[in-house]
This record gives sequence, structure tokens and C-alpha cells, in this order.
Amino acid sequence: MTNGSDLPGTSLKVIAFDADDTLWDCQSHFEAVERRLYELLSPWCSAPEAAKALFATERDNMAALGYGSKAFTLSVLETALGASHGQMAQPALAELLALGKSLLSMPATPLPGVAATLGRLRSRWRNAGGGRQMVAFTKGELQEQENKFHRSGLEPMFDHIEIVSAKGEAECRALCAKLGVRPEELLMVGNSFKSDIDPALAAGAWAAYVPFHVTWQLEHSEEYDHERLFRLSSFSDLLKLIWPHPSE
Repeated sequence: MTNGSDLPGTSLKVIAFDADDTLWDCQSHFEAVERRLYELLSPWCSAPEAAKALFATERDNMAALGYGSKAFTLSVLETALGASHGQMAQPALAELLALGKSLLSMPATPLPGVAATLGRLRSRWRNAGGGRQMVAFTKGELQEQENKFHRSGLEPMFDHIEIVSAKGEAECRALCAKLGVRPEELLMVGNSFKSDIDPALAAGAWAAYVPFHVTWQLEHSEEYDHERLFRLSSFSDLLKLIWPHPSE
């Protein structure tokens, strides 16, 4: 289940959790919209060509639009117009717009084992004393991410929710400073090696990698082993990682 050294559970003060595709399914909903885009573009290009065009558009728009459903919808519409040479009919464009807007209210149902694991972690983490905290640390558009937490029912599990426009080493260090802990006192839990794991390790924190079955193309990243990295087969394995001995 793990690689590297043992997690120093007694010195940890913060467990930080990514949200999208760690606590609930997100990418699958985006991929459904992408598939419909490729179908509507079939008179002009193949699905692989449409996917390549969408990826390029999202990448080019990232600096100005950031992450989230609104940015994605604009990139989808821009791709539809560009790849069809402006020929895609208004009803098809309206359908893509409606599908994009539907992402703003997508289900935020906790993934299997997430709610139960967070509940058990929170109870034991509080009882351990020492001002320990459980926080959510996610990137995206502020209102959209806040609404997902509301819909998920998981808000009460966290002492603090931090939503940022990007997640890198600097943002991880800033989170530690805000919470009043050293990086080595924080464990980051997430599904994205690029946005969750690598920044935490670079900052000097610990990381628990819980891969999701789908990954956004812009989140693809080369993985590596590290002495402060743990690879988990499921979210519920966090309990065994933090408390490897049942009597603890």
C-alpha cells in the first residue's frame, strides 16, 4: 500500500484533502460533455482531432480563464466554432451551452467510502488533541467549489476550506503558513499527481496519492517515488495509513 518511510502520525497536525475526483466524481461529468462535442463535430473532424483541438484551446485559455465549468464551457464553444469553421448550427451550440451550464449543478455525491472515512478520521483526529485540523484544499472557481461542498454534505467534516485558483508549491506553503504549521506537519491527500502530490512534496509536506479512474488531460504528469509519498488503493486506506495499529 505504501512506499517510502513510515508516516509520522504523532507529529502531523493537518490532513488536507483535495476535492474534485478525491471526495466526489467530477471528471466523468466533464468527459460526458466532451463526448457530445466530438459527436456534434463529426461532420468536420474525427473524435481524436476534436479532442486535440479542445485540449489546445483549454491550454491556451488557462491563464485567462483558470479552472472550472465556466472556463470549460467557453473552451468547448470556442472549439465547436473553430473546428466547424463557424458552421455548427445554433441548436447544436445551444445544446453545448446547456450541457456546460449543467456542470454547475452536477452531483457532488461523495465517492464510496469517503463520508464514512472522513467521519472516523475526524472523530479520532479531534480526540488526539494538539490542535489537529482536517481541511479541504482545492483549486477552481470560488462559488462553484463552494456550491459543490454544500451539495456534498461534507462541509462539517472540515475545520477550514481553502479554494485557490491554482495549486503549486507556493500555494501549499501559503496554506501551511495560514494554518500555523510547518510543511512536514501536513499530509496532503489527493488524486492528481500534478496538482496535489508534487506540490506538497516540493513544499516539504507528506502526500497520500489516491488515483481516480479518469484524469483530465491537463492534469497528466509523470509520477515518481518519494520517501514522503504513500500510494493508496482506496480512500478508506487512510485509516490504516494514519493508524496502522488498531489499538492506537
